[in-house]
Amino acid sequence: MAKFLNTKKSVSEIEDLIRDAGQTLILISPYLKLSKDFKELLSYRNSKDKITTVIFGKVELNPDEMKFLESLQFVILKYKDDLHAKCYMNDEKMIITSLNLYDFSMNNNKEMGVLIEKANPNDLELFEEAYKEIDYINTTSQRFAYKTQSAPQVTAKPVDSKENGKSKPVDSKSEKKPQNGKGYCIRTGVEIPFNVEKPMSYDAFKSWSKYSDPDYAEKFCHFSGEPSNGETSVSKPIMKKNWKKAKEMYDL
Repeated sequence: MAKFLNTKKSVSEIEDLIRDAGQTLILISPYLKLSKDFKELLSYRNSKDKITTVIFGKVELNPDEMKFLESLQFVILKYKDDLHAKCYMNDEKMIITSLNLYDFSMNNNKEMGVLIEKANPNDLELFEEAYKEIDYINTTSQRFAYKTQSAPQVTAKPVDSKENGKSKPVDSKSEKKPQNGKGYCIRTGVEIPFNVEKPMSYDAFKSWSKYSDPDYAEKFCHFSGEPSNGETSVSKPIMKKNWKKAKEMYDL
């Protein structure tokens, strides 16, 4: 059965959820500000070469915070302008709460939420229902293009932000970067759309989903299509030698 969380327990459980996450970690919060503890948690996970997806709706970060996020190779930032939900999930647990990833909120506000555990039979249906909505939010959110300037404060914008009905890229550099491109199925090598969160063809995914092992060794690099000799997996679909180039090309 889902567990009730007060403010203190919400903060503690979110910290544990991030620290103990396996290959899946999705953090959804309209407001994003980097407290010391949050930076440490992101850095720790990044050091393990594990991808973290952060989805936000409003953010004001100073240049140092922007540079910090940009330095984390395995953190993917996404933007959704109508986002109001706050939800944090890893492979086994999910927290739906009023708590933003915003240091003021954690320190000064009264919050509450619920903890849902996939391993609990009473929670499984609820976990799967909520995951469908998280997947929808994740899929429909836009990749965020960093914009580090010398100005005292930076306000984030999505890659395809619109003004007066016209598409307006963040800058000329991000305009040249393709948001969708050619990728390869990591199991069969067939050509598919590039998406690190969906690095398999439909048929290959159906086969993989029988066991759903994110660390199972696969055969090809999602970015280049070359044989990976077991280096790639659903959790790490791009070979290490290609990651820097893929990150630059797709704003990962």
